Amino acid sequence: MSGEYWGGNAGTERGLMAKAAKLKILYGEGDTDAQAVTAAAFEKAGHQVEKAVGRKEVQAALGKGGFDLVVLGPTLSRNDRHHLPYMVKKAHAELSVLVMHADGSRHPYVDACTDTGASVENVLARIEGMKIAGMMPMAAGAAAGR
Repeated sequence: MSGEYWGGNAGTERGLMAKAAKLKILYGEGDTDAQAVTAAAFEKAGHQVEKAVGRKEVQAALGKGGFDLVVLGPTLSRNDRHHLPYMVKKAHAELSVLVMHADGSRHPYVDACTDTGASVENVLARIEGMKIAGMMPMAAGAAAGR
């Protein structure tokens, strides 16, 4: 992803894509150092990120609401990466959930997953490929000239 793609003029197609792609992400990890690197990449890609460390912080942030996507990182325990998608969907059924370092294809509450060791670029590409509710209204509004 080039800076040109994300930095386009608001009146151009690139500018509309950048606006449509901006998400409010709740990003949960078990380790703050690992979280800092990936969160910075999400922000550089134009997303707004709220960080939470551990299951309790993720659940507390969910209570506040207002997210388009919940990303559960690889430094959360395996149990947390399995349990938290249920909690996300229970609190906000419309939220999309991406689990890193997992085989979420068999988990009914995981919308997308990445393989163990996936690069941050791979994670960003996966997010772009998701049909996230927060992206659709903005894109539709932009296309309608709002």
